[in-house]
Amino acid sequence: MVLSTSFMAVQVVVGWWTNSLALLADAAHLLVDAAGVGLSLLAVWFAERPATPEKTYGYYRVEILAALVNGVVLCVLAIVILVEASERLRVRHEISAGPVLVVAAAALGVNLLAAWLLRAGSAESLNVRGAYLEVLGDALSSGAVIVAAVLMLLTGWTVVDALASGVIGLLILPRTFALLKQAVNVLLEGVPAHLNLAEIEDALRGARGVKRVHDLHVWTLTSGREAMSAHVEVEPGTPASRVLDELHVVLHARFGIDHTTIQIENVAPALLQITPRS
Repeated sequence: MVLSTSFMAVQVVVGWWTNSLALLADAAHLLVDAAGVGLSLLAVWFAERPATPEKTYGYYRVEILAALVNGVVLCVLAIVILVEASERLRVRHEISAGPVLVVAAAALGVNLLAAWLLRAGSAESLNVRGAYLEVLGDALSSGAVIVAAVLMLLTGWTVVDALASGVIGLLILPRTFALLKQAVNVLLEGVPAHLNLAEIEDALRGARGVKRVHDLHVWTLTSGREAMSAHVEVEPGTPASRVLDELHVVLHARFGIDHTTIQIENVAPALLQITPRS
C-alpha cells in the first residue's frame, strides 16, 4: 500500500507537469490497487472490534460501504479519463516524453517489486491474491505508458499518449463494475456469487433424519464471511443436537459457512383415520 500510494503521488505530479494523460491514468490505476489493499486492511481492523448491543454484527459492513464509495469514485475517474482521451485525439497537446518514460519505467519496477512481495501470500489468501493480480495488471498499464513514451520520443506523435490513457481507462472500468456489483449484492443481502442455494439445500436435506428445508437464506456479512439461516424439519425422535452438529460440519467443510442459525422443527406424525364399520 505504501509503494502504491507514494508512487501514485509521483505519477500525478510528473503527469501534470509533463501534460501526460497516460501517466495520470496509470496513477489512477495505482489508486485502484491502493484502495483494494486499504479496504482489506480496513476489514481486518474493524473485524477486531467487538460487537455492541446496538451493532450486534459489529462493524463488518464498513468494508462494504467503503467499497461502494470507492467503486463510484473510480468509475467516475475512469469515465473522465476516457472523455479526456477522446478529446486529446482531436486536439494536439505538447507532452514531455522523456520524464514520462523515466517515471513509467520506475512505475513498472515498483509494480514488479509489489508483485514479488505479494506472491508468497497469494496462495494462502484470496484478498492477497486479488491484490497480486491487480499489481500485475498495473505492470501491464505501466508497460503501455512506456511504449507510448518511446513512440513519442521516436516519432513525436503525441496522440499515442491519449491512446494509452484510453486503454488504461478501459482496464479500470471492468474491475470497478465488478467491485460495485459485489458491494451492492452484499448490501442487498443477495446469495454470494460463489455459492449455490440449491446445492446448500440439497446438502442440508442429505443429513440423516432431515425431511424438509424451508426459509433458507444465505448472505454475506463482509468479504469472506458468509451467514445462513434455515428451518429444518426432522423426523420424530431424531436428536436435534446430532442433526445440528452434522449440518454445521457440512456447511463449514463444503461451503465455508460458519455463521449459521438453524431452527429444528419436528414433523408431526400422520394421523390414522379409522372408519367405523356399519
